[in-house]
Amino acid sequence: MSIKPFFPCAGARALHAPTRREFIYSLGTSLGSVAFSSLLAEEAKKHPLAPKPGHFPEAKAKNVIFLMMEGGPSHIDTFDPKPTLEKLHLKEFTRQDKQASAMQGGKRYYVQSPFKFIKAGQSGADMADNWSNLAKVADDICFFRGCTVESVNHPTAMYQMNCGNRFGGDPGIGAWVNYGLGSLNQDLPGFIVLPEVSYPQGGAANWSNGYLPANYQGTPLRAKGSPILDLTPPPGVSEARQRKNLDLITKLNTAHAAQHPGHDELAARMDNYELAFRMQMQVPETLDLSKEDAKTKELYGIGNDATDSFGRKCLLARKLIEKGVRFVQLYNGSWDSHDYIERAHGNLVRGVDQPIAALITDLKQRGLLESTLIVWCGEFGRTPDNGVRGGTAYGRDHNPNAMTLWLAGGGCNAGHTIGATDDLGMTAVEGKAHVRDFHVTLLRLLGLDDNKLTYYHAGRFKQLSQFGGTVIKDLIA
Repeated sequence: MSIKPFFPCAGARALHAPTRREFIYSLGTSLGSVAFSSLLAEEAKKHPLAPKPGHFPEAKAKNVIFLMMEGGPSHIDTFDPKPTLEKLHLKEFTRQDKQASAMQGGKRYYVQSPFKFIKAGQSGADMADNWSNLAKVADDICFFRGCTVESVNHPTAMYQMNCGNRFGGDPGIGAWVNYGLGSLNQDLPGFIVLPEVSYPQGGAANWSNGYLPANYQGTPLRAKGSPILDLTPPPGVSEARQRKNLDLITKLNTAHAAQHPGHDELAARMDNYELAFRMQMQVPETLDLSKEDAKTKELYGIGNDATDSFGRKCLLARKLIEKGVRFVQLYNGSWDSHDYIERAHGNLVRGVDQPIAALITDLKQRGLLESTLIVWCGEFGRTPDNGVRGGTAYGRDHNPNAMTLWLAGGGCNAGHTIGATDDLGMTAVEGKAHVRDFHVTLLRLLGLDDNKLTYYHAGRFKQLSQFGGTVIKDLIA
C-alpha cells in the first residue's frame, strides 16, 4: 500500500498566511536570500565596537562610571536615616517568618545607627555626617530608596545587580551597553573593570560577555603591579617586528576561520590581537597618573593612605571616559558589615568619600558630568537588626527588600530623593521597584530601549531585564 503525498488545494494555501518564522526561512529559498546575505556581509564588515546610534537620540548619557560597593552597604547607615531605631536599640525579639532566610530569622535585636545624619545641599538630602565630601555635591545626586532584589547570597545577588540574572552566565551591563552603542575609541576596550586585588564574589562572571560575542566582555586591569601584563614589548622587539608577527598570525587565523565559520571566539581573538597592539600605544599614557597636576591628585586624595587606592581608580576612570571608553566599573569592598558596623563602615566611607566627590567635581569642571552617568550601589541592603550570636556586636544582616543606590550626571533627576522605606528600613514602601526596572532605566538614560536591545540565544531573544521592566521615570530629569 502506498501513501500519496497530500497537497492542499489552492484555496487552502491562500488562506494560510505565512508566519514571521516561515517568512524568514523562506528568504533562503528565493532571490531574497541574495539581498539578505548581502546585508549580513555588510554588517560583518563593521567592527563590533564601532559607535552606533541609540534608540532615543535625545538621551544625555554617553558613558557610564559604575561604582560597585561589593558586600552590601547599609542604607540605614549611609543615606536612609531611621530615628525609630534609637528607641528600639538593643530590644530583643524573635522572627519566625517561614519566608525569611535563616540569616534573618531566630532571636534578634534592633541596632540604631552609630552615625549622625545631616541635611546636605539645597536639596536637603539625608546623608550620614561622615560623608563630609559627598555632602558638598549632594545637589548633583539623585538618591533612590525603592530598589529591591531577590537574593541574600553575595554571588547570586552580585550577578543579579551586574548581569540581571542571579545564576550567572549572562552578559554584564557594560557588555550590553557596548553591544547597543559601541565604543568611542577603537584602540581601547569598550568595557573596562577596576577590581580589588581579590575579585568580588562570583568572580569575573560579573563582567562577562555571556552569550554576546566575545568582543563585549569586560577587560579587568590589575589592582597591583602592571595593570595589564606584557603591556611593554620585550627588549629588542620593535614595533615593525610586532606588526610582521601579527600579520602572519592574522593570515593563519583567517585561513582557519574560513574553514570554521560562525566561531565568534576565534574572530574575537583575532580582533584582540590587533587591539592589544594598538593598546601598547595608548594605554601607558592613559594609565600614567604622574602627569596629572598636584591639585588634581590632592582633590582625589592620592597620596593619603586612606584614599589613595580608590582615588587612583576614580581618577583613572575619568581619564578612561575622556579617552572614549564607554563603560568603566570600579569595585570597592567589602561592605559586608555583620559586626562592628561603626568601625567597618566608618573605614570604608573614609576610603571612598573624597575620591567619589572628587570624581563628580572633576567631571563637572570639565563639562563631562552631563554626558557621564555615575552609578553607586551594592548588591542588596541591610537589616535594621542583627542576630544574637553569643554576644552583641552592632552590625546588620543581608536585606533584599530595601536598599539605596544613587545616580549622578547623565540626565538623572539630580537633587531629588526618590522612594522610601518603612520606619525601620526593612522594606521599600514608596517608589518600590525591582532591580530589573533600575536596569531598564539605566539603559533608557543612555538612549537604549531594553525591549529592543536583544540578542537571539538558546531559542529566544534575550535582554538585560530577562523579560522586560518599567522605566522609573522619577529617576530621569
